[in-house]
Amino acid sequence: MNTKQLTVRGIVIGAVGSVILTMSSMFIALKLSSLPWPIMFVVLVSMFLLKLLGNTNLQEINVTQTAMSAGAMVAGGLAFTIPGIWILHPDTELNIPALLAVTLGGVILGLIFTALFRKYFIDTKKLPYAMGQAAAATLEVGDKDRKKAGLLFSSMGIAGIFTILRDSLGKIPQAFLSSSAMGAYGSYLGIWLSPMLASIGYIIGPVVIGVWFLGALIGDFGILMGGTQLGLWDGMTAANIKSSLGIGLMVGTGIGILLKGILPKAKDIFGSMFRKGELGDCFISLRWAPIVMALLAFVFTIIADMGIVASVITILGTWLATSMSAQCVGQSGINPMEIFGIIVLLAAKAVSSIGDVEAFYVAAVVAVACGLVGDVMNDFKAGAVLKSDPKAQWIAEVVGALIGGIVSVLILAVILKAYGNQVFGGEMFPAAQASAVAAMVGGISHMPAFIIGIIVAVILYYVNFPVITLGLGVYLPFYMSATAFVGGVIRFLVDRLAPNFEKESKGTIIASGLLGGESIVGVIIAIVMAVQIIA
Repeated sequence: MNTKQLTVRGIVIGAVGSVILTMSSMFIALKLSSLPWPIMFVVLVSMFLLKLLGNTNLQEINVTQTAMSAGAMVAGGLAFTIPGIWILHPDTELNIPALLAVTLGGVILGLIFTALFRKYFIDTKKLPYAMGQAAAATLEVGDKDRKKAGLLFSSMGIAGIFTILRDSLGKIPQAFLSSSAMGAYGSYLGIWLSPMLASIGYIIGPVVIGVWFLGALIGDFGILMGGTQLGLWDGMTAANIKSSLGIGLMVGTGIGILLKGILPKAKDIFGSMFRKGELGDCFISLRWAPIVMALLAFVFTIIADMGIVASVITILGTWLATSMSAQCVGQSGINPMEIFGIIVLLAAKAVSSIGDVEAFYVAAVVAVACGLVGDVMNDFKAGAVLKSDPKAQWIAEVVGALIGGIVSVLILAVILKAYGNQVFGGEMFPAAQASAVAAMVGGISHMPAFIIGIIVAVILYYVNFPVITLGLGVYLPFYMSATAFVGGVIRFLVDRLAPNFEKESKGTIIASGLLGGESIVGVIIAIVMAVQIIA
C-alpha cells in the first residue's frame, strides 16, 4: 500500500494546476470582482489524476491539491488591490520588479505566519473551516462509502447545475432583493442565491451565524435605517459609520487574538524562530524567518520604494492581519483580504509619508498574505481530518504559492500591455475591490465608529464572543448575511427535529456537496472566461 504524501508527481501536478488556476483566478477576480474558493475543484482534479496514475492515497491527493490551490488566492490578493493604482492614477508606469517584490513578499509572510499559527487555530481553537471540512469529507466519502458518496455527488451536481443556470445562462437571478423600504437608506433586503454561502452557514452552525446576522441587523436596521430615521445622521454619514464600525470590529478582533491567544503563548508559537532545536507549536524550524523578515523590509524599502517605516509597519501589520484572516475564514468561510490590506495601508500612511502607489503596495502585501492564509488554513483543516503531514502540506503550499505569485504578476502585466492602463474600473475589468481600496487611500471615513468598533471587539473577544462574525455582519451587504443565516437556521431545525440525520453526518455531507458544486463550477466558469478573453 502506498503511504507517501509528498511525491514528485504530486508536486508536478500541483505546480501545473497552480499556473492554470492562478491565470483563471486573476481574470475572474478582475472581471466579476469575486473569487470562488478553489479547494473543492482541486480536490476532485487531484483525486482523478492520481487515481488515474494509480497507487495513491488520500494523503497524497490532499498534499497535491494543497499545491494546486495556492496560486488562486495569491492572484486574488493582487487583483483586489493593485489595479487601484491605475484607477486612481492612470498614467502610472508598470513596475514589474516592485510588483514581484510585494507579491512574493506577501507570499513569504503568509507562509511564515501560517506555519506559526496552525496549531493555535486548528488544534487549540478548533475553528470549523467549512471549506476544509467539505474537502476532507469529499475525499473520505468518495473513497469509502458509496451511499454517502451518492448523496455527496448528487448534491454537488444540483448545486453545479444551479450555478450554471445562474452565472452562465442567466436563467436564475443572482439574488432576490427588495429595494422598496430599505433602498432609501442604502440597503437592500433580500437573499443572495448561493448554495455555497448557505452551506457554510449550516456547517458553522446557528450560534456563530446568529451573531453574524445580529451584526447585519445592527448595520442595516440600526445604523442605516434607525439612525437616519431618528435624525442622528444623514444617509452618507450612516454608510460611513456602518463600514467603519464593521472594519473596527474586525481590527479589534485581530488585536484580541494577539493579546489573548498569541502573545501569552509566544514561547510555544514563536519558539521555532528563535531557539535552536525547539519547534514549540510549529511543525518546522523557522529560525530563518526573522532574517527573511529583515530582508523583506530591505526589499520593500529599496525595490518598492516604501520606506523603512512603512515597510516595518507592513510586516507587523501582516502579522495582525493574517491572524484576523485565519479567524475570519475559520468562523465564516469569508476572507475580506482587501479590507485587511486597507487597514494596514491606513496605518502605514498615518505614520509615514509614502505616496499613493506605495500605499497600494502595502495593501497588496497584506492582501496576498491574507489570501494565502485563508487557503492554507482550509488545507490544514482538511489535513487534520485526513491525518496528513502538515509539513508535507506546507512544502506543497510553498511551491504552489511562489508559482502563483510570479504568474499573477505576469498576467497583470499582460492585461495592461494588451488593453492599456485605463482598462481597470471599466466594463471589461471592473475590479470593484481595487476601486474600494482606491477610495480608502484617503483614510477611514468615520474614525469614532472605527475606534468604538476596536474597543468593543477587544472586550467581546476576551469573553469568548465570536465578534469577528459580528463585524462581518455589520460590514457586508444584508443579503449575504441573510443567506448564511438561512443555512444556520436549517442546521438549528435539523439538530432539534431530526438529530439522527446529522449524527450520521448526512446534513454535513449534503452541505459539503452543495458548497463544492458551486465552488467547482465557479472555477470552471472562471477558466472558460479566461480562455475566451485570452483568445
